[in-house]
Amino acid sequence: MGQFIGNLLRFLRYRVFFTPRQRIITSTVVLALLAWGTVTVVQRVTTPEDRSCAPGVARPEDSDECVGVAVEGRGYAFGQEHLAQVAAAIGRENAGLKDGQYATVAVLLPLTSTSAGLREKVLHELQGAFAQQYRANRQNNESPKIRLVLANSGKDNVHWKAAVDQLKTLTGAPHHLRAVSGIATSSTAVREAVAELTGAGIAVVGTTITADDIANAPNRNRFPGLARVSPTNGDEARALAHFGEVDAAKALLVHDTRTGDHYTDTLKDAFSDLLAKSPYEPQLFTSADDPNAEGTTANTFRQITHLVCDTRAETVFFAGRHTQLRQFINALGARGCKDRSFRVLTGDEGSYLGADPQLDRDALSAGLTVLYAALAHPDAWQKTATYTPPATGGSTAAYGEFVRALGEVAKAPAGPVGPTALADGQTIVAYDAMAAAVRAVREATPRGERLPPLADVARQWPQVKGSLKVEGASGWICLDNFGNPYNKAVPVVQLTADAPRFVEMAWPEGKPPADDCLPPRRP
Repeated sequence: MGQFIGNLLRFLRYRVFFTPRQRIITSTVVLALLAWGTVTVVQRVTTPEDRSCAPGVARPEDSDECVGVAVEGRGYAFGQEHLAQVAAAIGRENAGLKDGQYATVAVLLPLTSTSAGLREKVLHELQGAFAQQYRANRQNNESPKIRLVLANSGKDNVHWKAAVDQLKTLTGAPHHLRAVSGIATSSTAVREAVAELTGAGIAVVGTTITADDIANAPNRNRFPGLARVSPTNGDEARALAHFGEVDAAKALLVHDTRTGDHYTDTLKDAFSDLLAKSPYEPQLFTSADDPNAEGTTANTFRQITHLVCDTRAETVFFAGRHTQLRQFINALGARGCKDRSFRVLTGDEGSYLGADPQLDRDALSAGLTVLYAALAHPDAWQKTATYTPPATGGSTAAYGEFVRALGEVAKAPAGPVGPTALADGQTIVAYDAMAAAVRAVREATPRGERLPPLADVARQWPQVKGSLKVEGASGWICLDNFGNPYNKAVPVVQLTADAPRFVEMAWPEGKPPADDCLPPRRP
């Protein structure tokens, strides 16, 4: 019976339902579908995928990050919700500027970083840059006005080349790019980005780069047109040594052996010079390729802590990034020789740990003092009942102007700009870097002209000193002939169980600069 039914169905299918006409129609439909499918496949193969995110911004072939330059300056936040408010505020300010009456300054940063510490840093830097843009555009009707655009170099600055290549095309109308700020991490990628930008004649102002080899010097002018508002690692180390009155016989160095990180490499070199007479060889660790990764260094630090206890050392200099610094502090907190006190001195990466939830804060109350050389601190230039700021090297007035500017942009109509926090110093330094960029752009503009020649902006740095210094919120910015800040104020900050605490101002030269703030002649 089953076989009979099957035969019947096949008869009906091929003899009744499929007449010659139906077969022609069916064949035509099938051929049409095949043709459509072929065309669709060919189009997909031959038509490039649309990877654009916004004008000037796209996803590279090997990445889902939106990188490049938001050329329209209309508030694009690169898909980062925590940057949305400050990006929108910048967009509103840009919208009020008239074509041909502004110069553009770009802020180049890893805007899509996934590191919690870097995400905070980026937000604070954009807030500081915007506060200075807003202030500059209302400053005695000076010109040109300043337009701000955001440039994303991607996570770990991997896509710096795409952003820099775009920036180099924006020097003409309608953008009139005249300077790039940001440039905030001392890495190989950042060094190459600075080299390409300055090689193209574009002025660059670094915010928090401190590596000694991302700087110019006598007989070494690899980055013509580069200026920095933060002291070098060498200057930080000298300031810490003056502050701490370190006895090298009772000090040792712990440092990372991962090469290619210019912050760590140059900080290690600076500390090594200070500890030339130490009786102890350095204690070594090797961080992961991604210094933000936990890796296995926590185990290494547990062992190093035992060896530190075996020495007579009282002071430990640490040359490494903040993740490893936190692991080292946690290991020291669990040390076996808790009857002994230790002091850890390190560079500005210590500023990341103030809000790090993985830091063992009890360790900071158990005979362990951790001090770092900050780039700026909100208490450094504020007079209190127990502290009077130095008479030179900076001023309470300049810091007060910064506080007023930030307060203004934090609320409507200029803002909001997102949650603000000043303890890490990033907002303050970014504000000062933008101030230096604005100074260079306006000083390079010929009288009666609306815009400065591109090359002239990068030539302004040798004159930023003496009475022409930048009165920064972080301290005086008096540049030498190579764009480096001379004897810049270095706030020494202590990590505590509660919050980072400003301790004292330190100076690379051992004391504040003179009133004239003129760098001495260098050999």
